[in-house]
Amino acid sequence: KSRPLPFMVVRISSVMFGICMGRIMCYRAPLWQHHRSAAAIHAGTVLMQQEMESPVFLERPLKVAVAGGGVGGLTTALSMLRAGFDVTVYEKTGKFARFGGPIQFASNALSTIKAIDESLFERVMESFTFTGTRRCGIKDGLRADGSFAMSPVSDPRYLFNEGLAADWYLAFPLKECADFFQLPYTGVIDRPDLQEILLDECRKIKPDFIRNAAGIGSYKPTANGVEVQLQDGTSVEADILVGADGIWSTVRAQMYDEGPVRAMSADGLSKQGCPYSGYTVFAGEFVPEGGAEDFGDYFDCGYKVYIGPGKYFVTSDVGNGRVQWYSFLSKPPGTKRAGDSWEGDSSSDQEGSRVIAELKREHEGWSREILYVLDSTQGSAVEQRDLYDRRPELFRSWASGSTVLIGDAVHPMMPNLGQGGCQAIEDAYELTRALKEVCGPGGLAPCDVDVVHRALETFSRRRKPRAAAVSLLSRLASDLVINFFDTPWSPHDDKGTGPLAYLTFAWKPLLQYFVFPLQFLFLYSYHPSGGMGELPKRLEAAWRVRHKAAAETAFAQASHEGQSVAAPSFFAKAEL
Repeated sequence: KSRPLPFMVVRISSVMFGICMGRIMCYRAPLWQHHRSAAAIHAGTVLMQQEMESPVFLERPLKVAVAGGGVGGLTTALSMLRAGFDVTVYEKTGKFARFGGPIQFASNALSTIKAIDESLFERVMESFTFTGTRRCGIKDGLRADGSFAMSPVSDPRYLFNEGLAADWYLAFPLKECADFFQLPYTGVIDRPDLQEILLDECRKIKPDFIRNAAGIGSYKPTANGVEVQLQDGTSVEADILVGADGIWSTVRAQMYDEGPVRAMSADGLSKQGCPYSGYTVFAGEFVPEGGAEDFGDYFDCGYKVYIGPGKYFVTSDVGNGRVQWYSFLSKPPGTKRAGDSWEGDSSSDQEGSRVIAELKREHEGWSREILYVLDSTQGSAVEQRDLYDRRPELFRSWASGSTVLIGDAVHPMMPNLGQGGCQAIEDAYELTRALKEVCGPGGLAPCDVDVVHRALETFSRRRKPRAAAVSLLSRLASDLVINFFDTPWSPHDDKGTGPLAYLTFAWKPLLQYFVFPLQFLFLYSYHPSGGMGELPKRLEAAWRVRHKAAAETAFAQASHEGQSVAAPSFFAKAEL
């Protein structure tokens, strides 16, 4: 229905009045301010046009130099090559060779590998040995009866039944925690196999991505990035330098002003800023010549840690019928008894045999299972390494300008959680992610070098808390077993009677049902691939068939031909 004319006139008049008042209120400022505002708007518009016309990215990919061709360096190279970056790895050894023992990959590392590259993940799985789907845990080093029995872990009836075995102290919830996140299970892969896979995958993208006999000597910041001086006297320029050159890092020595590489402190307790952990480790490898009849839990146990007064002893299935062992002892640094192939050294059969005899004395009164392991090992297969640790770098950045540290170069870890290589792989993924966030399509480098610097700082901030937590947990595991574990108390014998024996007995339920579940849930909570549904179970089922056949073949061969020796170093020392 139409409105009366007087009403419409009043309505229109009120609206016009409001508009006029609004304009008056908006323009109450003095005229000179209007001129200044107009000038500012014009200047801003010109600046915006200039920025739009200026290129944000260079017409080439980000150029990356990686110091070191270990697990961290090669994984970083592959991750960055997949992102479109121009990557070159500078490795000091003259050539790669098939040398090496196993490296453990936990569920978090396997998830990260899958997030980096599907092909890499599939090939790793083809060469993998799962340990986390079998019993892994702590065993009483004095009460184990010598039969490698798989007795119950948490059966309180042993307190009232002397005939019930109580040699298994607790089991780690590796499988349960992996299933919670739907991730692949913990296991091991031989370093030579991993090395060949990584090299091959990188060469598919850039055939000449690696330079051997070209170790990093020093570096110098430049206006556009970094100039890297190589040990052969040549130099190269790059947008960034990634220090992935291990615990005795040349890049870290310069960045943190630590002095010469491997420089020892006056008291002999610290080397290049890394304090001696207080522990030396002896290691060896063998194949049970009697197969599962001699080594009864080979197919049912992934790894076990024998505990006793002041020391511990570890055995692990590492695939193809092989068992690797470690003996952790609290000794002063420099108590050298055997060679270390990581340092270009090895043990003679005579040296190794003396070490085995010494270890048997160290474990006098312990289970016959440990004696069997030691007696089955060739002397030339024995090695020793002093373990150096490093406090978490929480207060210093891992980056300086266009240079950044990853892996053991900035957060070396004690081996007890098997997270050293895992954390290096996480570094590779996160560093690539931080750089991709500031690079252009196909990995194009930013024009502004400060953008790259900020990306490296972002990576450092993101990784510090988790790497520090994992490092502290790894160190705590050693200190806990050596200093606060003993043979647990039992009402049926006097093998564990001191204060630590009662403490070890008392906190067993706390460790089994609270501490270790939380620890492994925390470790596996980093899984950039996301859950994988039923894939982990299918992979493990297919592996079991291969594993049994390969082990039986190795047992038969060892029974007829005896032991063979495999050196546990990653890279062979080669003449240049």
